[in-house]
Amino acid sequence: MQVTQTNADGLKREFKVVVPAGKIEEMVVGRLVEIGKKTQLPGFRPGKAPLALLRKKYATSVTGEILESAVNEGTTKAIEDNALKPAMQPKIEITAYGDGKDLEFTVAVESLPEIEPVDLTTIEIERPVAEVPDDEIEKALGQLAERRKSSEKIEETRKAENGDVVLIDFLGKRDGVAFAGGSSEDFELVLGSGMFIPGFEEQLVGVEPGQDVVVRVTFPEAYGNKELAGQPVEFDVKVKELRRQVPAPVDDELAKGMGLDDLEALKKALREEFSRDYANRSRGRAKRALLDVLAERHDFAVPQGMLDLEFGAIWKQIEQGKAEGKLDDDDKNKTDDELKAEYRGIAERRVRLGLLLSEVGQRANISVTQEDLNRALMNEARRFPGQEHLVFQYYQKNQDAMNSLRAPIYEDKVIDHILGLAKVTDKPVPPAELMTDPDAEA
Repeated sequence: MQVTQTNADGLKREFKVVVPAGKIEEMVVGRLVEIGKKTQLPGFRPGKAPLALLRKKYATSVTGEILESAVNEGTTKAIEDNALKPAMQPKIEITAYGDGKDLEFTVAVESLPEIEPVDLTTIEIERPVAEVPDDEIEKALGQLAERRKSSEKIEETRKAENGDVVLIDFLGKRDGVAFAGGSSEDFELVLGSGMFIPGFEEQLVGVEPGQDVVVRVTFPEAYGNKELAGQPVEFDVKVKELRRQVPAPVDDELAKGMGLDDLEALKKALREEFSRDYANRSRGRAKRALLDVLAERHDFAVPQGMLDLEFGAIWKQIEQGKAEGKLDDDDKNKTDDELKAEYRGIAERRVRLGLLLSEVGQRANISVTQEDLNRALMNEARRFPGQEHLVFQYYQKNQDAMNSLRAPIYEDKVIDHILGLAKVTDKPVPPAELMTDPDAEA
């Protein structure tokens, strides 16, 4: 088997591989002999069938098998003899073959670059940190109390206004006939909440307790019940009381309603939750700063094939955003050429950083354990209450999906490893500054 390098351009290598006809014939005969030992043909004992008969019966399938084996062997030889680390699957093209002739094919392979990470201990970054202010806890308590609000009767005589709660009985009819799901008693409706179909609540503004009202509305065309979608209906409404919304008191009872012992326990739980959020945001900002430093301090060629794949994925999102009218404001007035240049640069940065993090991770013997994957899988399953078993089945049967869980875990482990080596200085900042997205400001 002859392997000759025909081209070298950056990370790209091309080889010509020639497998002599005699070698092909030798491999075919060897395979036919193996088949003959296990196959019984009519009139012959096992292993005694003549080669000519075996060739006539199995030559086509065996030749295809041998050619595939020869191509794989030649490709492997080209890669291993030149100590290449392929970035993607090699491209193979058979250029010549015929009965009794040499097999000739080309191998085009793009290798991973040689990467020498900088001394990670020389990296310096700032990590913004913030303390959870007391007023943030008080604000959260107020929001919890608001969500658990009740209502109380309005004693004074007046007409209903937006924001009031009307206690009503109602019966819906279409063409004078009541329809299923269109009635209720002692229903508390907040006027202006948009809870009912458009036009219903507006017609109750100005009513008084004890008043009977006929509300005429038309169901939206997109209403879930096809029999009612787009249909005009009437509701006989009896207004029984006017009520006002009253937030729940911020006290021990509010905490007990959330499964905690008292108000102090609720405050502690809220502070811990905010602290976790702040810590995650601090880590995210530190990671962003670290990646910026790594990108600035490393400049090596990236495989064109990997770059094309990454850019293709990004550009698909851009085209989808354009079609749906969801393109970022900064991109709306740019030409396709301008957008492609910008996002190709982003794709190159992503690929370069991905290769760099992979190299750092390999040198540090970082790996993703089954425990890591199980934890990520459990977190993913919690997003779909009641369908956890379907989530588990999906990931167990889909290796690409499982890899999608593995990749961010590996990246986070490598980032944490680098942050542990780098000089990270905590910089106290106001909570608002910590929680603001720097990209949004830009």
